[in-house]
Amino acid sequence: VNEEETEAGPATEPGGGTDYEALPQGSAVSTHMLAGAVAGVLEHCVMYPIDCVKTRMQSLQPEPAARYRNVLEALRRIVQTEGIWRPMRGLNITATGAGPAHALYFACYEQLKKTLSDVIHAGGNSHVANGTAGCVATLLHDAAMNPAEVVKQRMQMYNSPYRRVTDCVRAIWRKEGAGAFYRSYTTQLTMNIPFQAIHFMAYESLQEQLNPHRQYNPGTHVVSGACAGAVAAAATTPLDVCKTLLNTQEALAMNSDISRHITGMANAFRTVYRVGGLPAYFRGVQARVIYQMPSTAIAWSVYEFFKYILTKRQEDRRAGK
Repeated sequence: VNEEETEAGPATEPGGGTDYEALPQGSAVSTHMLAGAVAGVLEHCVMYPIDCVKTRMQSLQPEPAARYRNVLEALRRIVQTEGIWRPMRGLNITATGAGPAHALYFACYEQLKKTLSDVIHAGGNSHVANGTAGCVATLLHDAAMNPAEVVKQRMQMYNSPYRRVTDCVRAIWRKEGAGAFYRSYTTQLTMNIPFQAIHFMAYESLQEQLNPHRQYNPGTHVVSGACAGAVAAAATTPLDVCKTLLNTQEALAMNSDISRHITGMANAFRTVYRVGGLPAYFRGVQARVIYQMPSTAIAWSVYEFFKYILTKRQEDRRAGK
């Protein structure tokens, strides 16, 4: 979203109303953080069952009972054989991590985008600024989210021995050490930096076409977010497969390797290729796109809605209403 913040306060639309894109001075950071946290938690919670399916479909050598043809079949079989709540296991740690991670993510993105846009293309929208801001925001987001991702994916796997988050955390800490929570961090960054750069640039480009005046328009936020998410998700699937392998340390793939643990992106790439060849890099691509389209649509529409509501409330206070 293209900010138009000014030192004097919010801009006004031709009709005389307040432009929600121009946040009041001094309130932008808290507004972005709250809106981002709510959007992040909702995004992860609503689509969590599909995320569980994605993790399983990215398994390099799944057991016969965990081989699925498509997303719907996978969900149906998981519910039938493992219980209705099985696809939700690990949701609590994901929600706990998503709140602060997305708060940092959106706050950093909006502030840095505004600063860079003023330098690169004063008064206008800059794709370079959008992409750079998205990349830097990702560094903070992934630092906060990576441990939760490791625990979540261990709990999502077929025949996972962990039923509670605390059991999983203790087991990983005791057997593999604190470094295990960040084993996939560089791969996560390598994936998410291009993902977010593609995502943000596509979103901003679509917003320029669909919502050139940058007014609050839920429909355009949903369409732009979904399309941007789908393109970015498909393009970065090979890296996501490697990240899943590093997080889960899948036993069968690991047993055929020399090392005790799979560490590093290069090792993960080699292992994926050795076990499944080139097609293995796109395991779970269908589930990833299906997950990402509504996720990014939810994230952007909820984020823009809360930003609009919070800004409007602050303006009403200023006006003494």
